[in-house]
Amino acid sequence: MKQNLIGPVGILGFGVEGKSTLNYLLRNGIKDIVVMDKNPVELPELPSDAKVQTFDGEKYMEGLKNCVTVVRSAGVYPMQQELFHFQMNGGVITSQIEIFLAETNSRSVVGVTGTLGKGSTVSMIRHALNACKIPCVIGGNFGVPALDLLEDDSADRVSILELSSFQLMTLPMSPHVGIVLRVSTEHLDWHKSVEEYRDAKANLVRWQKRTDYCVYIQDAAPSAAIARESGAQKLSYGSKDADAVFTPDSLSIDGYTLKLSDCKIRGAYQLENMAAALLAVKALGADVATALQSLKSYEALQFRMEFKGEKRGIEFYNDSYATRPDATMAAVRSMKRPFSLILGGSEKNADFTELSNLLATLPNLKKISLIGATAKRMLESLKLAGVSVPKQIFPGLDEAFADACSLGEGSAVLLSPACASFGLFKNYKVRGQCFDALVEKF
Repeated sequence: MKQNLIGPVGILGFGVEGKSTLNYLLRNGIKDIVVMDKNPVELPELPSDAKVQTFDGEKYMEGLKNCVTVVRSAGVYPMQQELFHFQMNGGVITSQIEIFLAETNSRSVVGVTGTLGKGSTVSMIRHALNACKIPCVIGGNFGVPALDLLEDDSADRVSILELSSFQLMTLPMSPHVGIVLRVSTEHLDWHKSVEEYRDAKANLVRWQKRTDYCVYIQDAAPSAAIARESGAQKLSYGSKDADAVFTPDSLSIDGYTLKLSDCKIRGAYQLENMAAALLAVKALGADVATALQSLKSYEALQFRMEFKGEKRGIEFYNDSYATRPDATMAAVRSMKRPFSLILGGSEKNADFTELSNLLATLPNLKKISLIGATAKRMLESLKLAGVSVPKQIFPGLDEAFADACSLGEGSAVLLSPACASFGLFKNYKVRGQCFDALVEKF
């Protein structure tokens, strides 16, 4: 092992990532383990020689006193007094991503971060590399935990990691190719400030060397600022004077052009993600022309501006994954037909001003149907912004869907809630499934 994990080794946070860490430690012969989680800890069946202690409940951090090294799960905020105290007394804190970057035999690691589009971009890179006959895997915040990828590691493959600010916050190393998508604000219920959030993102490229590559969107000031932290070779994408240039309906790179109308996916903002993916392919030395051609057949991830077909002359788009105002802003900008918008969900105290101001300027927006705990506050914001189209609050998605369909032939219905789903639905996936079922019935 390239990274010396001196035991006893603690696992801080025992969700999906923590369970993956336990498997990794056991695979590598580390049997003296301390599991810590605020929630009740239920251990799987363990080898007979494993010595695993558990600490849960309010005093779960007391397990730190029994550890020499701790693997922090991404969801555990690192700037806590107990963790500072642990390190001041000689304890070492690491993470799944740090271990993966130190251990992997991958020919290259691509890391992708940003506020929007991470999942789409990593899956586009995989799609393009598959077309170029380059073996690759996806993990991190999307797909499987990073340490699970080490179980079947290979020197001929590329590892593509989606990385959140939680995973990047204390990372002391960077991948070979770092991609910085649009960065705005998010997770301010976890991060102490916008500055802390963006500073965490910067660790993706902050430790890069001259032989590495930093791909970034130059049109977004926070992303461009993060890219300046990197000492790597820069590849930019933007609306002009960039290595890859996108317009509302096409993108150009190395003399090749990809038209959105030739692609299976919808949404002008997806051209930004495609530009980032193609620059990653270029950085890896793969054939850009083959990669670009392959993206014509790329299909949207489920519930991410997913085109559900046309029925009775109405197009349906499922963007249930849009749990933030800026995600919905990207979705509505890409709509071509007259459309109805279904908005609303659970309350995260997001500011809807910018979204409302944008909606007031869209001539093809014809109706807004509101649901969930945020509906009243959204309605007030829409009125304040001067949104003049009919807008009404409904008790649930069924009623809002029926209202949205009333524009009739030649229109479109977009579910892009700008809010989380809790209250009405278990999560955004269930919300998306319910929308799909309503489309099927229609």
